[in-house]
Amino acid sequence: MSCAFSQCLIVYILDLAVGYLTVTLESLPPIVIGDTVTLKCNFRTDGNLREIVWFRVTEGGSAKQKIFTYDAMYNSNFSHMEDFRRREDLVYQSTVRLPEVQMEDDGPYECHVGIYDKASRDRVVLASGTIVLTVMVPPKSISVVAADCPAPFNRYEAQNFTLICIVMGGKPAPMVYFKRDSELIDVFPSIMEGGGGQSQGRGLAGLRGSRPLISRDLDDTKLKKSLSLLDQDQGKPPHLDHDTPGTRGTGKTGGAGEGPGALGERGGVEGSEPSPTTTEVIPETVVSREFPRWVQSTDPLYYFQHRRQVSSDGTMEVRAMLTWSLNPQLDNDALFSCEVKHPALSMPMQAEVTLSAPRGPKLSMSPGKAKVGDTVRITVQGLQISSTGNMVFPEPLFTWTRVGGNLLDGREDHNGRELVLERVPAELNGSMFRCTAQNPLGSTDTHTRLIVFENPRLKKGRQHFVADAAYCNEALELTTMLLMLAVTWEMT
Repeated sequence: MSCAFSQCLIVYILDLAVGYLTVTLESLPPIVIGDTVTLKCNFRTDGNLREIVWFRVTEGGSAKQKIFTYDAMYNSNFSHMEDFRRREDLVYQSTVRLPEVQMEDDGPYECHVGIYDKASRDRVVLASGTIVLTVMVPPKSISVVAADCPAPFNRYEAQNFTLICIVMGGKPAPMVYFKRDSELIDVFPSIMEGGGGQSQGRGLAGLRGSRPLISRDLDDTKLKKSLSLLDQDQGKPPHLDHDTPGTRGTGKTGGAGEGPGALGERGGVEGSEPSPTTTEVIPETVVSREFPRWVQSTDPLYYFQHRRQVSSDGTMEVRAMLTWSLNPQLDNDALFSCEVKHPALSMPMQAEVTLSAPRGPKLSMSPGKAKVGDTVRITVQGLQISSTGNMVFPEPLFTWTRVGGNLLDGREDHNGRELVLERVPAELNGSMFRCTAQNPLGSTDTHTRLIVFENPRLKKGRQHFVADAAYCNEALELTTMLLMLAVTWEMT
């Protein structure tokens, strides 16, 4: 007879010369962790009960832990069974209650029943049954991340983009699927490289159809904003204030024409009074809507990969990956969600992300009044918030450059949320630094100008050095005169 191991009634029947013993364990459905379960062992016999023993089978069946024992010799509740001359069948049930089951309670349990041999009361006949308790654990966490990020924006060729949904702590492994703008995505199963992991089948309905997406691709403002890229292609110089609110047609670039030579004019080393404004923010150059010509207008094919790995506590870690050819014009502001179904959950778990290009980062400079020899830190403030009010996803890559030259340490650029300039020299006064925030959906720049003031301590130190040198010269001249007088005295 074939049946599911955890749902099959296991029956042991012991035929005796003058009687019989039947042991049956009631099957159990999977139990959610934290619930209370009752194990039931039914046995039928026309003999006299001797003992009942329950065991938990551990270490893969190589060890048993006794969890309950009933001995009829020391219990009067079953004294009516001691009359071994009775011949009618007697039906009994032994139950074991496990409150708030945990993962370690998962596994096989055995019920052992012993009766007196009717031929000889000195002998005990045993029979047993086995049942498997399956403990289910709902997933503990769900998150969505972007693969290979932070990553730059590519204006010239299409690139694949992958979302990874990570589900931790479930047992058994949950079912994971993706939605776009609250609509289920039909996926195409992709073959795992190297044969690792498992690919979930086409079960979510194969290829995505050819129906159009929502009308984000019909937004004519994106075409207007893309003209700056065409201007660059035609050899026209880009403008810093292009597409910046409040600056169109003004011709102002926030300090254009002021370079490193403006140190004295802006209160630098040669010393006019410092200006109350020590940093100058240049309007950002928005290129996050500059969509290249290679983007397609049709729906992409979505490829799905599925990996499972058993954790140390016996639960499963599931990584579901959704890959498609990214189209910044269509995918910007698209809402992707990963949902999980599990038998231990009353409703699906969900994690959402909104794909969005970064906005111009807000920069802060410390100290507020940088002096020659100070260490200056230019930092991206706070979290990146998209135009829809959500956090920018994927995480932007921040790249720092110096307009018209290399950074202080000689590098062309620096990646990170902070740029550190150690012991700034006077030559950096008026230098403009650019912070570029980019992710696979777009890129944008913010500029700031560094103003370096004279350091009074260094100036005072130079004055002391000049005074000390003059004093040494005077002492040397006096010593020479005294030596000449001494020589003249000896000669006379």
